[in-house]
Amino acid sequence: MAILSNTNNSDSIGALASGLCLMHCIATPFIFVAQTCAASCCETAPTWWQSIDFLFIGVSFFAVFWSVKFSSKQWIKHALWASWFLLSAFIINEKVEFIHSPEWVIYLPATALIILHLYNRKYCQCENECC
Repeated sequence: MAILSNTNNSDSIGALASGLCLMHCIATPFIFVAQTCAASCCETAPTWWQSIDFLFIGVSFFAVFWSVKFSSKQWIKHALWASWFLLSAFIINEKVEFIHSPEWVIYLPATALIILHLYNRKYCQCENECC
């Protein structure tokens, strides 16, 4: 966690994790179709591929946690947490299907996290927690 405690690192890792999450979400349907066409015995994506979602939630949680500690703008703190909660809710909902939602909705909070981390890294840096 020492790597994430530096705000530049936490924003970079957060943007990277959110970007990888977004690419994972976009790639899944294509990989699923290719796999289904190649081997008609399997009707779902592999468990290891589906569980990567939770790795992204964990990494992005710590990235947001450390990023908001050193952010100078209150609104960016709220926006980062809101985006993280939405992304987590959409991922969990996708697994348990509480509410039917279109696939594209998960792209919104993932994209928001990327943009917010990059914005925070460039414009909202503090030297300590009390800025």
